[in-house]
Amino acid sequence: MADRSGMGIGHGGSGLDLHLELAKNAGGVGRALEAALREAMRSGRLAPGVLLPGSRSLAADLGLSRGTVVQVYAQLAAEGWLTGTPGSGTRVAGLPAGSTGEERGGEPEHDERTRTGLAADGPARRWEADLRPGRPDLSSFPRGAWASSVRRAVSMADAALFDYGEPAGVPPLRAAVADYVSRTRGARVTAGSVVITGGFSSGLALLARTFHRLGVRRAAVEDPCLRRHREMLCAAGLGLDPLTVDAEGADPSGLRDGTGVVLLTPAHQHPRGVVLAPARRAAFVEWARRGDGYLIEDDYDGEFRYDRQPVGALQALGPDRVVLGGTAGKALAPGMRIGWLVTPPALREPLLEVIEETSAAVPVIDQLALADLIARGDYDRHIRRLRLVYRRRRTELAERLATVTATPLEGVSAGLHALLPVDSADRERRLVAAGEDAGLRLHGLYTFGYWHAPSDRPAALVLGYASPPQHAWRRSLDLLTAVLQAGP
Repeated sequence: MADRSGMGIGHGGSGLDLHLELAKNAGGVGRALEAALREAMRSGRLAPGVLLPGSRSLAADLGLSRGTVVQVYAQLAAEGWLTGTPGSGTRVAGLPAGSTGEERGGEPEHDERTRTGLAADGPARRWEADLRPGRPDLSSFPRGAWASSVRRAVSMADAALFDYGEPAGVPPLRAAVADYVSRTRGARVTAGSVVITGGFSSGLALLARTFHRLGVRRAAVEDPCLRRHREMLCAAGLGLDPLTVDAEGADPSGLRDGTGVVLLTPAHQHPRGVVLAPARRAAFVEWARRGDGYLIEDDYDGEFRYDRQPVGALQALGPDRVVLGGTAGKALAPGMRIGWLVTPPALREPLLEVIEETSAAVPVIDQLALADLIARGDYDRHIRRLRLVYRRRRTELAERLATVTATPLEGVSAGLHALLPVDSADRERRLVAAGEDAGLRLHGLYTFGYWHAPSDRPAALVLGYASPPQHAWRRSLDLLTAVLQAGP
């Protein structure tokens, strides 16, 4: 057994306390340090993202030359174990290509890719391009405006706002949202009807529990729709019925007796990209009023219409029967986790009770910062900039696809994604797999469970053209074109 000497290292500069065992007969101190660090990362003691000590600090603590530590870091970076950015230090990366998840000693990730039989991303997966739908360009986040809003929120807010707040959210944000939604989406809303949530998904989960408590046992959803939304409704104890989606949106004729609530994306159906027709909008509202039911309107990208003015919110036709849900995640970033519900009066108190019971409040400073961003007009200006960018991208996507396929994109010119029909579910899966091999992240109607009950339903790629950062957009189009031309 190798003779080892354990070294405990304390690094005030990096905040890292790390125990390394350097083997004396490992071929020199450089090789010993390299092996010790590699073992710590392989075993999971050094997790992905951990900041390592600076080379000067580590060399001083170990009694080595700085050059030795620099060479070790460089070798491990070349192998894919470490990443380094000037000014940001050296961090642990994911596992190098070819390594296994078991080497980390942890469980594999269980995201949508593992549930559909595709390879898990894992910490080491480096995608050249990402066309997942429903995500904005994260590099476009308005860091300067947000930082200014945070500073103003912290310095100018009344101290009482930092106490345990109202479950509905802080008054400044509810007022700002009420103004924004009524002004841009034509909704009938007051600050008193707004409830702040941790994004639309959080709001949907809270609503599902609320409806179940009120005696609702069945809900209807669009087919296809996001599987995650179906799962949330089911988790609250609601049975689900699918509603066929065609060129006019969800078909209300499919509503069954006993249904108490319907989840819709009327402005830009996800994922088909169609707009709910006027006659069907009226029919859904009439159904809700006639049968004492409710509609949940997911207005997730209602601001992003490129060929004309967006249609107004369905909520305006029946504010007593429609819950309007919105989010800042599609305009700013999903990680913001801030959304809102515009609630009918009869639902407000039951919903607030569920929020209090689940401690689902949103951090106060984030709420105040978003209120400032909206009130100063920075939120509107940001959306206008993105609208121009995404409109141009959708046009470029359609033009590029026209060079490799005669199949046009489906849906209206709106939102953050477009649908490209393909011949069959089998071909869709092959294209998604080919994209994975090429480093291109793709979603499909079958591969990511949009269908309520898959069988012989239409297949398609759901192309999120908003996701890539600007510098990667052309490369994303090139990879997509290459995958389609290869025709797996």
